[in-house]
Amino acid sequence: MQLTSVRIITGDVDRLTSFYEQVTGLVASRPAKQFAEFAGGPATLAIGSAETMALFSAGAAVPESNRTVILEFLVEDVDREFARLRPLLAEIVQEPTTMPWGNRSLLFRDPDGNLVNLFAPQTEEARARLAR
Repeated sequence: MQLTSVRIITGDVDRLTSFYEQVTGLVASRPAKQFAEFAGGPATLAIGSAETMALFSAGAAVPESNRTVILEFLVEDVDREFARLRPLLAEIVQEPTTMPWGNRSLLFRDPDGNLVNLFAPQTEEARARLAR
């Protein structure tokens, strides 16, 4: 089994797509008005409108209600990304901090309230875990 995609359901695809284009530096592909995706690396970040959930099952996902999942992006320099993104971020949860497991980490919320972590391994042990 292979994880291929994480999808955020939102009430405003354009707003969230624009936010993640600024965060990632990638341009989203937009195969439909109600859907966007960022392909980069082994998994894709997808953004779908709440109306797309009617194709699955009504109420299966509710926009802006997540407080359990963290979207994590590997970056080269957490502090540089923080300086670049700070004007864009409405809610900073944790400024850049080196965690006990060896990653430097920045936590913030996207416009829908989803938690985002930008991280970079700082120790040999952390780099080795990432290389697995």
